[in-house]
Amino acid sequence: MRRICLLLALLAAALLAGACAAPAAPVSFMIFGDPAERAAYADLVAAFRERRPDIAVELIYVPSQSDYRKRLGVDLAAGKPADVVLINYRRYAGFAAGGALEPLGPYLARSELIQEDDFYPQALGPFRWGGELMCIPQNLSSLVVYYNQALFAEAGLAEPADDWTWDDFLRAAQALTRDTDGDGRVDQYGVGTDASLFRVAPFIWQNGGDLVDNPAAPTRLALDSPQAREALQWFVDLQVRHHVAPDAVQEQAESSESRFLSGRLGMYLNSRRGVPTYRTITGFGWDVAPLPRGRQAAGILHADAYCLPSASRQKGLAWALIEFANASEGQAIIARSGRTVPSIRAVAESPAFLDPQVAPSRSRVFIDTIPVIRAVPVMESWADIEDAVGEEIERAFYGNASVDEVIAEAARRTAPFFAR
Repeated sequence: MRRICLLLALLAAALLAGACAAPAAPVSFMIFGDPAERAAYADLVAAFRERRPDIAVELIYVPSQSDYRKRLGVDLAAGKPADVVLINYRRYAGFAAGGALEPLGPYLARSELIQEDDFYPQALGPFRWGGELMCIPQNLSSLVVYYNQALFAEAGLAEPADDWTWDDFLRAAQALTRDTDGDGRVDQYGVGTDASLFRVAPFIWQNGGDLVDNPAAPTRLALDSPQAREALQWFVDLQVRHHVAPDAVQEQAESSESRFLSGRLGMYLNSRRGVPTYRTITGFGWDVAPLPRGRQAAGILHADAYCLPSASRQKGLAWALIEFANASEGQAIIARSGRTVPSIRAVAESPAFLDPQVAPSRSRVFIDTIPVIRAVPVMESWADIEDAVGEEIERAFYGNASVDEVIAEAARRTAPFFAR
């Protein structure tokens, strides 16, 4: 009887302790991306909960990047954002200038889990605003060439070398562009790309040109230099002269990325973020190559970062999530999904990223590009500038205006944005 009473007392105490235990503190985390990316972030949150069961993370998923950006802007303006958000370096400046983001440099300086020296400086640099580190970058991809190995073999082409040139790239694109059924229409294109400033920028840098007159303090576009104009003409000629890329009608009918996934596009320009989707391909092998070289090597930075809104009421807990996500364990989880090139050297050089058993086998291409990677200007109006210039480049790429015409029109349209 005494034993039974003791057991009942212990059970009552356990139930009372459970009833009185404080609930886990909530932290919201907003993300975007395809289903594979969502799954990777869910794994990240699950691993974090194992380390910090006292923090309950609500994962807010917005699939579309454009919808995500709209919601982020509305939430920040209303003072009701998620506690942790992802923002690209090309789009955070306005939020930082308006005081919507909490500077994370002081948090990083106090961290015992991660240090500034752990990161590639090329990833951290663009996230400094007014001398302060605003966000912690999770990745630093560059633009690369995804290529269909089967189509290269069918065309009798060797796979792209690490030091291939613009001429090599064009010859490969021409060999890969084919009318496969003999009806007089192209069924398989050599290359697909967005017609945007962000895609043409590395080629301008490779040719010795620049996007703006002064990258540190831009006052105008510099696309009218001979070097920039020549690179832009080379890019436009892929479609209007050589016809190795789909025209506007064909691109509207089916995107270049869809053509690549279906095995009817030889090469596609994209950053690392396409890898989770491309790993679903079963009909052919694919890999990545660096961008072809012009007069010099150059890559373009793609980087998203974890940011902490100033309006968050859970700053300490939100930082705990950001800190874990950027430590080796957290970055390795996202890297294994294929989504990112880790911003921490130790993870980028580990099997979590450089695993030859999963595509792409040439992942080191992304790391080898880091020394020559460059960022576009970080300024409040850059997104507006990029959109306006992109519309003009698209007109030239699809044969609706000359390169000279779009350079002049881009300069006119963007002048007010530089004057802000």
